[in-house]
Amino acid sequence: MGPAPRRSGPTWSQFLRAQAHGVLACDFFTVETVFLRTLYVLFFIELGTRRVHLAGVTANPDSAWVTQQARNLSWDVVDDEACFRFLIRDRDSKYTASFDEVFRSDGAQVICTPIRAPRANAFAERWVRTVRAECLDWSLILGHRHLERVLGVYVEHYNRERPHRGLHLGTPIDPQSQAGRECRRGPVERRDLLGGLIHEYSRAAA
Repeated sequence: MGPAPRRSGPTWSQFLRAQAHGVLACDFFTVETVFLRTLYVLFFIELGTRRVHLAGVTANPDSAWVTQQARNLSWDVVDDEACFRFLIRDRDSKYTASFDEVFRSDGAQVICTPIRAPRANAFAERWVRTVRAECLDWSLILGHRHLERVLGVYVEHYNRERPHRGLHLGTPIDPQSQAGRECRRGPVERRDLLGGLIHEYSRAAA
């Protein structure tokens, strides 16, 4: 018996690289509060820019809630004049038909990842690992509002200040930011966030 025929067409990773600026991915992760209450966090990430959109936090991610978060994101994306051709999500039952329909009505194709294949949504999985390692693993979350505040601060830091190797050390909202900073002169100032858990550095005006 000869070797198995090679599958024609691009691989999944090749598809993502080729279509990155038109792909949006989403995922849920859970956070346990100090009172042992489970909260669910829904977020979206733009594959081309690595920009994260924090959709919301809830203890009950039912159909009405996830659909409303999809609508909220759709409105925000229209305001930013962004255009996405694909939405990648897993097969979690929390994603309902009405959730998918929000994106289909905007002209995006919803692509479900294979069962038990977290690498198929690697960008979203990597961000979950990052937010846990840099923020949540060092924080005691009291409740819903506290988690929203903490994640809001972290996402703003991640999008505007945290350099990414995949963006040549630029940031998701301003990929050219690092090059601009290297040209500036002056004393370095530090700003502490989340009680000193995160530090941001910038050069003071000369």
